[in-house]
Amino acid sequence: MELTPRLRLMNWLVRQGLEGLPENELVRGFCERCCAEGVPISRGLVVIDTLHPSFEGRGFRWNDKQSNESDAFEYGSSAVGEAAQNWRRSTFFHMLENGLEELLIDLSDLDGYDFPMANEMAAKGHKHLLTFVHRFGEAGTMGEMDCVYSSWQTRHDRGFGEGSLEALRDLVPVLGLAVKSGTQVAIARTIGRVYLGHDAGERVLAGKISRGMTERITTVLWFSDLRGSTAISESIEPGEIIPFLNDYAQASIDAIHDAGGQVLKLIGDGVLATFTHENMAVAKRAALRAEHRFRHNMDVLNARRSADGRPVTTAHVGLHIGEVFYGNIGSDDRLDFTVVGPAVNEVSRIASMCRTVDRELLTSSEFRNGLDAAGRNFMVSTGRYALRGVSRAQDLYTLDPDILTDEVVAGRYARYVAG
Repeated sequence: MELTPRLRLMNWLVRQGLEGLPENELVRGFCERCCAEGVPISRGLVVIDTLHPSFEGRGFRWNDKQSNESDAFEYGSSAVGEAAQNWRRSTFFHMLENGLEELLIDLSDLDGYDFPMANEMAAKGHKHLLTFVHRFGEAGTMGEMDCVYSSWQTRHDRGFGEGSLEALRDLVPVLGLAVKSGTQVAIARTIGRVYLGHDAGERVLAGKISRGMTERITTVLWFSDLRGSTAISESIEPGEIIPFLNDYAQASIDAIHDAGGQVLKLIGDGVLATFTHENMAVAKRAALRAEHRFRHNMDVLNARRSADGRPVTTAHVGLHIGEVFYGNIGSDDRLDFTVVGPAVNEVSRIASMCRTVDRELLTSSEFRNGLDAAGRNFMVSTGRYALRGVSRAQDLYTLDPDILTDEVVAGRYARYVAG
């Protein structure tokens, strides 16, 4: 590749990296432009670790022929099991172990190599395998994301010529920088979503990060906590406490998200969430749907934990509606994106009253009264109570006990919340 097209491709990579072209499209565009300028790439692979609670990293592929391989994929931990074995037999692991940044393998002569990937590429007609490991400096490292791995193959009879090798040595680091830029944006979104919630995370990334930047919203508030969690935590091995809390947090968070709610905060075994819609009757039904799904999730979870001989529990849920401030609260160097206001205190007190009246769900009168007629018919009063720290007494409601004992009523309620 001549200097002018090489500089043109570098400029394209920089521009697309700045504009945020998805990583798989970066790799595809890179390979197609290389081929058009005489660098005979037949297959390209770029891999980079990331920060994510579910997977270790992501990869991006391009092939010059139709393939059933996806052009973007995630991979799990490479530290255990078959994945660890495959990693240790890869060219990338070999390069890291031997301090290599570049490795060129003639696929017609694999004597002395034990790389399953190389054998697979040779069987598909590729002639050369070129791999790079481009390391980051300490300041550019994020967790395990400390380098970009890439491999390039060609079917050209003479493999990669010296001109193609020189071009790839110049160009691949620029591609790696563009991929790293996209990955860091994805990491920021992941961290925002996982630690703040989807809506709050998106708002922060959109620039709403200044202290005191809040807005008034009317929302349905959810507060739940586990029954007897303190006693259970004191009765089990320390190593079982976090799995216990995680299991039940997963059951509640999945239910809330499935119903369109936003989880704002985990407080020990407690969960604070919101359901917002321009029609608050829709938001209230969504909250009831989440509570109904939460009970189902716990039934499944408790059956599994009981079969394993592990402790089980249920949960108390309080539902309320009110006007709150939603946004950044805290100090200049430690902010929380959350909701504050009297209604937040009230919903936690409503949930705590579940123990007093021996009910798993309690709602405020404001919540119940805003339901449609069908919804109100499923709610029954538990009485009027003075809530700790709340100046006025509250009428509290729970689900009609017939929902638990009468299949016909249970079916009607299930159809109601599903709608």
